[in-house]
Amino acid sequence: MADTKKLVRLDYKAYFADTDRLYDTTIEQVAKDEGIYNEKYHYAPMAYVVGSKKLFPALDAAIEKAEVGKEVEVSIPCEEGAGVKDPKLIEIYPIRDFYKQEINPMPGLQVTLGNKSGTVLSVGAGRVKVDFNNPLAGHDLLYKITVTEVIEDPLEKAKAVIELNFGDASEFKFEFPGDKVVVTLPEITKFHQDWPVARFKIVSELRDIFNVDTVEFIEIWSVAKKEPAEEKKE
Repeated sequence: MADTKKLVRLDYKAYFADTDRLYDTTIEQVAKDEGIYNEKYHYAPMAYVVGSKKLFPALDAAIEKAEVGKEVEVSIPCEEGAGVKDPKLIEIYPIRDFYKQEINPMPGLQVTLGNKSGTVLSVGAGRVKVDFNNPLAGHDLLYKITVTEVIEDPLEKAKAVIELNFGDASEFKFEFPGDKVVVTLPEITKFHQDWPVARFKIVSELRDIFNVDTVEFIEIWSVAKKEPAEEKKE
């Protein structure tokens, strides 16, 4: 089973280049030092499939060439990143639309209106201006990336694919019988609303990484064991 894709884990620090302000990182202490720490986020080196095009092209190219343990800086002009801001994606809503949803709008607040997500720009005179552009649009970006590991072990590769597309892989089990990858699914996949979409992405990446045509999922449904009834006392 020959590999065709390279998997790595990497740490990064992402800045708005014009203000030198950090907006994202995988490093917990850096997030705390820069005042962007989120207790709900799990800070750890990110798994990435080189060539998967899930990052900006310049980042993908830099990751492919990076040496393990060596920090690399990558500058990305806005035209090669999230693009310039589209004025048509900045809209004004009556403030009552927010109050109906029990939202108190304020500048910087992330909101969802209909099926669109945006950022509140300003509030005044009963109106709220919302920017539906990508939050990175209009910004030149600077990334400082460090590849911490090239993932070689088949089991760790399979786990990384789950992490990338679904989340925690600790309860998944994997087998590699030569011509296919077999994945035994945990209970959570039976009920998680994101699993149907994630499954197709996982199949595609496992095929590419392990150079196989078949990915087999095993779903186990077991009857819960009943506790034995206590014997009646005479």
